[in-house]
Amino acid sequence: MSDAKGGAQDLAQMSFEEAMAALEQVVARLESGNASLEQSIELYTRGTALKAHCEAKLKDAQAKIEKITLDETGAAKDTVPFDVE
Repeated sequence: MSDAKGGAQDLAQMSFEEAMAALEQVVARLESGNASLEQSIELYTRGTALKAHCEAKLKDAQAKIEKITLDETGAAKDTVPFDVE
């Protein structure tokens, strides 16, 4: 079951969108109930790694987002780090 295992190297090279698509496939396969116990464990492990990869990509993107502040005339004056909290 090579699609469930996947190496760390190919995971590191995945874009957020690729990882999300792969995670959706893992979830669909698990929800189908057609995987053996061993396959389910491999799928779950792969899904956990994909989820962590997606979260890391999102955190990295969030760190790069800046909020533009405006002066009293409405012109952009500077940027500050974006705070989601």
